[in-house]
Amino acid sequence: MNNVSTKSGETSQQDANDPRLHRRRRRTARLLGTVAVGGLGAAVAFGAWGHASRHAAAVATLAAMRDAVPVVRTQTIRLNDTPREIELPGSTQAFDTATLYARATGYISKRNVDIGSRVHAGDVLAVISAPDLDQQFAEARAQLMQLQANVLQAQAELKVSYDKAWRSEQTAKDGWTPQQQADVDHDTVSADVAALAVARANVLAQQAQVDRLQELTSFEKVVAPFDGVITSRQVDVGSLVTANENSGTPLFSIAHTKVLRVLIYVPQDDFFGMKDGQQADIAVPEMPGRVFHGRLARNASALQPDTRTVLAEVDVDNSDGALAPGLYVDVTLKEPRPYPIVTVPSPAVVFDATGLHVAVDDDGVVRLRHITLAADNGASVEVRSGLQSGDQLILDPPIGVAEGMRVTTTSTAAPRIASMSAEEG
Repeated sequence: MNNVSTKSGETSQQDANDPRLHRRRRRTARLLGTVAVGGLGAAVAFGAWGHASRHAAAVATLAAMRDAVPVVRTQTIRLNDTPREIELPGSTQAFDTATLYARATGYISKRNVDIGSRVHAGDVLAVISAPDLDQQFAEARAQLMQLQANVLQAQAELKVSYDKAWRSEQTAKDGWTPQQQADVDHDTVSADVAALAVARANVLAQQAQVDRLQELTSFEKVVAPFDGVITSRQVDVGSLVTANENSGTPLFSIAHTKVLRVLIYVPQDDFFGMKDGQQADIAVPEMPGRVFHGRLARNASALQPDTRTVLAEVDVDNSDGALAPGLYVDVTLKEPRPYPIVTVPSPAVVFDATGLHVAVDDDGVVRLRHITLAADNGASVEVRSGLQSGDQLILDPPIGVAEGMRVTTTSTAAPRIASMSAEEG
């Protein structure tokens, strides 16, 4: 075994001293180093090439974005001076209403109407039995007849005293009658004249009393003051009613409904365009498809300080009885505009730190216009100033739109915008 180890050691020593083997190892090491350096250089070159490619692509993308020209839709601006439609809530009310009270104390002996009855002016609604009042009227007429007889008696006495005084005056001239007697007869005539005047005054006073009682007895028949419908009834046959000024008994309520008042409250923004006589259209939500036509008849001409609205009334014909007092309705008024406006869709409005703007196409270049609004209707806005007739409004401005940006226009949505403008009116 020792011999084998000795041989192996000698062989290794020989290999180490062999120059060919040594050269072969150096060539292998140089080859491996060259391969490693080449691989590393290739990796570095590939990374540099990828980075350069990505940078070039990013630069190209930014340049394309910078040089890109957005395609936008435009609309030609037209000033709108047509009447503005204003829709307001309203409530109907009878043109005339009245609550009828008893003017004679008694019992209801007859009732001719009930709630919902349609009556005409002068129709007898109920009859009150008032025997006490009838008795007072009969006594007053009897006293009047007595006083009238007193007048006739006073006239006769005046005639007798006048004739007697005339004869006394003639005989006194001839000396047949003392002058004192003639003077007494003359004074008697004066007294009878005064008595006749008193009798006639008593007749006038009693006649007034008779007329008053006659007027009160006429109230035993409760009549309708105007054409209308009975809206409430508080009495029935046999009910006791009193004719007290403070605590009188209400009998019926009547409403004139051939013409109705529609009460609306007009806001301050629309007050200055409101004129009496304007046409108004009334719609009832429960009656779709039917429109009632009326006229703005009157307004309070003063705004309520708490709501800044003015009360106005629209008169609407209700001859067919289709409407009733107390309904909720929608009233549409057509008011002339105090100044022309432009209606634009809300997406066309740009809001930034400097306020509200719209973008206008000026031969392919964006111009931003500052605008002031007259009204905001949600889907559209009414522009008071900032736009002129003929401007090309950009309907959907691109994100980041700026002054001087170049754009390309395409076909507009003018029919849609025109119909929106007509609806907003």
